[in-house]
Amino acid sequence: MATRQMHLGAVPYGTGGPGSHTLWLDPEIPGDASVNIDWYVEMAQLAERGKFDLVFIVDSQFITPFSPPHYLNRLEPLTLLSALATRTERIGLVGTATTSFNSPFNLVRRFGSLDLISGGRAGWNVVTTGDAGTAGNYGLDEHYDYDTRYGRAQEYVELARALWDSYEDDAFVRDRETGQFLDATKQHVLDHEGTYFSVRGPLNMVRSPQGHPVIFQAGDSEQGRDLGASVGEGIFTFAPDIPSGQAFYDDIKTRARDRFGRNPDHLVIMPGVKVVVGDTDEDAREIEAANNDRDHTFGAALREFGRPFGWHDFTQYDLDAPFPAEALVHGERSFYTQAKAVTQRAVDNGWTLRQAVEATRAFRKSEFVGSPTTVADKLVEWWEAKACDGFNIGLDHPANFRRIVDDVVPILQDRGVFRSDYESTHLRGHLGLPVPENRHTAARRAG
Repeated sequence: MATRQMHLGAVPYGTGGPGSHTLWLDPEIPGDASVNIDWYVEMAQLAERGKFDLVFIVDSQFITPFSPPHYLNRLEPLTLLSALATRTERIGLVGTATTSFNSPFNLVRRFGSLDLISGGRAGWNVVTTGDAGTAGNYGLDEHYDYDTRYGRAQEYVELARALWDSYEDDAFVRDRETGQFLDATKQHVLDHEGTYFSVRGPLNMVRSPQGHPVIFQAGDSEQGRDLGASVGEGIFTFAPDIPSGQAFYDDIKTRARDRFGRNPDHLVIMPGVKVVVGDTDEDAREIEAANNDRDHTFGAALREFGRPFGWHDFTQYDLDAPFPAEALVHGERSFYTQAKAVTQRAVDNGWTLRQAVEATRAFRKSEFVGSPTTVADKLVEWWEAKACDGFNIGLDHPANFRRIVDDVVPILQDRGVFRSDYESTHLRGHLGLPVPENRHTAARRAG
């Protein structure tokens, strides 16, 4: 069995994502960073120098004037990642795309193209879209309900994998002497007729060296956890502490094994974390506090508060009246799990709206703050406790990320928990995941 290794992802937020409305004030960040390909190339190459497994591009397609700066003006993930593929060599390239508002054949072809362009480094973060307002951008009067969203996603991923197997790996003979280009017996029509989609196929492209793009998933609802356990190979999540991380880790891997008959080692769980590196622990905590004071203004928090509630406008309420629990109805087709938790907490504590918003601004010290040794110790502690298999590290301030690459990663390498160099050319190899055998080849071999 291969030695267990820590996995690291870099998540660039350009001019600033949720809770980081003032990140763009950093003089090292171009004001147009979120649409500046040179900035993305620089950050991706820095992560690759640190031997990171992947760069992860988040996305959404609905905005309001209250949206964070990075959300207001950013590049489409697959276009961006295709450009990064030509300027990097080994790092994985993972992009977010929704199963709610994309035609399966078109999206599967685009991810297949990224996988070929990058030599097998593509990954797809499968989302069902929580921003309910997105429906209006695609001609729908309302967003799909939870069951429909996750039902579509389940069928979508299964359909995608079947399309990526349209050609067996040796289908293209390309024999100039005989004039044979294709072995037609190894091209396969799909003829998919499902609950939500009808696709004939075949897909007009071969598989990449890793077979299929790696499937990532990040849902935390019951439906989201089942989707991740059934089809996910990488799981993006959040955990505030080791016990919470362990509980999620055990739940997802147990579901994968017991409900879906999967090898739990074929799911890589990577919570998102904020890391701050200083010369000393005290120095790092001062940097963290300064960043928090600048980023978490009450006005920005109030405007952003409505996102899990379908971007419901909470500025219309009396801040000092009881929390308007009736607003939860607006989250039923949005980020409902999060909206319900926020509402329940406010009601249980008898909070006003102001108190509920202030709770989102509360300074929560990250565990991953300190000197390079302190940060490395904490990363290893979580990893050894099996609260995760690795981490998605927010790429916020470039100077801080350089310290992670130059000062923290070497400590992890010296301890033997993180690679000193890439051993694979594709993302599955980085993550320790098997290359899936083409289903038609497997059927042919089985007789």
